Amino acid sequence: MASYPEASQSVIVLVMGILGLLLCQLLGPVAWIMGNKEIEGIDAGRRPPDQRNLANVGRILGIVATALMVLGLLFFGCVIVVGAGSSS
Repeated sequence: MASYPEASQSVIVLVMGILGLLLCQLLGPVAWIMGNKEIEGIDAGRRPPDQRNLANVGRILGIVATALMVLGLLFFGCVIVVGAGSSS
């Protein structure tokens, strides 16, 4: 078994991606960023390559959670603008 200078954070990325999708979308961008850094570390040979799939799934969940957060913010922004315009 090969030794790598850095420990894998793929499981943390996956958990944050799942939590970002299900509970708190603010964790989505964090999972996205951490997933990108984890994959960069794997590509550079600093982290074990067998954890790449977990990091990639966590990163994708982070992207989806971020997109849902942005859509939700846009929706509530439109509701506020329409509500403020119709109340006068």
